[in-house]
Amino acid sequence: MKKMIVIMLTMVLVLVVSACSGNKTSTTDDKTAPIEPNVSAKEMTEQMLAEVEQPALMELTAEDLKNVYDLDAAKLEDFSVRIPMMMVHSNEIAIFKVRDVNDIAEVLAKVKGRAENAMKSFEQYLPDQYENAKNHKIVTKGNYVLFVISDQADKLITVYDRFFTEK
Repeated sequence: MKKMIVIMLTMVLVLVVSACSGNKTSTTDDKTAPIEPNVSAKEMTEQMLAEVEQPALMELTAEDLKNVYDLDAAKLEDFSVRIPMMMVHSNEIAIFKVRDVNDIAEVLAKVKGRAENAMKSFEQYLPDQYENAKNHKIVTKGNYVLFVISDQADKLITVYDRFFTEK
C-alpha cells in the first residue's frame, strides 16, 4: 500500500515538474498517434549520429544504465544511450522504448534526474558545457522517450522525428 502511494506521489510530482519546466518536454498530439518506427533504438541513434556530428560518445549497457540513470532495463523494450567518452563534453543521446506506457512517468523522472546530474557535473567545471546541459531536450512519442544534450539538439530531434513519420 505504501509503495502504491509513493508511486502515485512520484507521478504527480513528475507531472507538476513537467508543467513547470518550460518547453523542454514535448509530447505527440493524442489525436495523431506516431507511427511505430521499424528500426531499433540503436539504429535510430546511429542514424542521428551519422547525420548530425557529435563528439565521441560511448554506448551504455543495461548495467551502465542502472548506474548512470538509476533505471532498470527490464522496464524497457529497447534502448540506446550514448554518453561522452571524456568528461569535457556534456553531449548525450538516449532513446528509451518503454515496455508499459504506465512506466513513462518513471522513465521521465529518471531522465530528468540524469539531466540534473549532468548540469551539476559541469556547473563549476566547464561553463559552456553547463549551458549545453541546461538546454537539454526531452521528447515523448507513444512509448518512446528521447533525451538529448547537444548544441545541435534541434537537428537531432528532426532526424528522430522522421522515424515516426516515414512509412
